[in-house]
Order: sequence, then structure tokens, then C-alpha cells
Amino acid sequence: MPPVGWLSSCALGLVIVGGIVLASYAPRTAPLGLVTALLSVAIVLMVVAAGLLSRIKDFAWTTFGVVFKWALLAYVIVSGMIEFAFVHDHTRGSSLILVTLMLSVFALSVPTTIAFTTARFVDPA
Repeated sequence: MPPVGWLSSCALGLVIVGGIVLASYAPRTAPLGLVTALLSVAIVLMVVAAGLLSRIKDFAWTTFGVVFKWALLAYVIVSGMIEFAFVHDHTRGSSLILVTLMLSVFALSVPTTIAFTTARFVDPA
């Protein structure tokens, strides 16, 4: 099996570090270069994970889809609540855009990891 779980977990770690850096500067302006670099690497890791995942032929896709769908629903709700906290704390401009993009990676990486880890141990037949 390709390292889809590892890649999506690393992407999650990068956006968590970026979020911590961004939040640690609130209400001041954070250095956006580091956060942008972390986010960019996380997005690349997620794209590579999706590419590797799409190339698996003998895989429990039905199980993956069911687990991914429900985990995605949960993490979209969690991401929305975190986004609300940043908006409520008057985060604006490019910082808010970066937070939104990092939360999008967060909302996709965790369901990908959960669904892949579950489906890889299910008989594809």
C-alpha cells in the first residue's frame, strides 16, 4: 500500500504547526511567509496522497467512501467552528485566508487518514 496515511498525517501536522504560529501572534500580524510555506507543503502532500490513492486498484473503495463521508462531515463541522473562532477574534485579510485554507487541509486530511487506514484492512471483495 502507498503511504497515503503518512502523507495526509504529515499534511495535518504542518497545518497544525501553521495554525499555532498564526494564533500565537493574535491580535498582532503574524509572519505569513512561514505559514504560507507550511500550507504549501501540506497541500502538495495532500495532492500526492490523493494521486497515490487514486492509483490503487484492489482496494475496499465502498468502505473508504462510507468512512470518508462521515468523517468529512464531522471535520467540516469542527473546521467551521474553528473558523468562527478566528472570525470572532477579528482575524482579517490574508491571515484569514491562510486560516481558511489550513482548515480546509485539516478537514480533508483527517478523514483521508481515517478512511484509508480503515479500508486498507478490509477485504476488497
